[in-house]
Amino acid sequence: MKTKAPLLLLAVLLSFTSFAQTFEGKIVYKNKYKSKAPNITDAQLNSMMGSKYDYYIKNGDYRSTTNGLLLQWQLYVNKDNKLYNKMASEEGARWNDCSINTDSILKVELNEGVTEILGYKCDELVFTCKSGIQKYYFNRKIAVDPKLYVNHKYFNWYEFVSRSNALPLKAIVDINQFTWESVAMEVQEMKLDASFFALPADLPTQQSDY
Repeated sequence: MKTKAPLLLLAVLLSFTSFAQTFEGKIVYKNKYKSKAPNITDAQLNSMMGSKYDYYIKNGDYRSTTNGLLLQWQLYVNKDNKLYNKMASEEGARWNDCSINTDSILKVELNEGVTEILGYKCDELVFTCKSGIQKYYFNRKIAVDPKLYVNHKYFNWYEFVSRSNALPLKAIVDINQFTWESVAMEVQEMKLDASFFALPADLPTQQSDY
């Protein structure tokens, strides 16, 4: 199975404490995948992509690690507007230019107070896209500054944060290849050193072809 769609989905699992203050710290998400491809089972897809990942964010930079067999980590470097993906099968990392978005949003719906996650009453933002349906659940107390991501068009990220002013506590993405659901299990505010978001100096990189 091609890795393009799974990597695009991982890109959306991005980016909490009082309303006027952006979150710095860690969010742990639980993931569940349902395959629509005849040549791959749900179990295989979940093993590839991972049942959970740890997501860290500070001042517009973010990185995540997963327990999947396909992707080791992702790193978004805000000043370069690049998202780096380190695959287990490759020595180096591949990067995407986040000013480029191959998807497009056809319709936007906002539904208020539809669910509760970790004690937060969440609104639902639904994007009907060329690629499929994307649903995000958020509480504006879990704040993010959209201005930090004004050039982050990749996978509709700026479209989401500019409308929510928040990080997602849950996401559901339904595309041709599979359906993916991600739910926050833990939110931990912590101070993170800027070096935590630095790309390893000796890591070879190249632009991604997907």
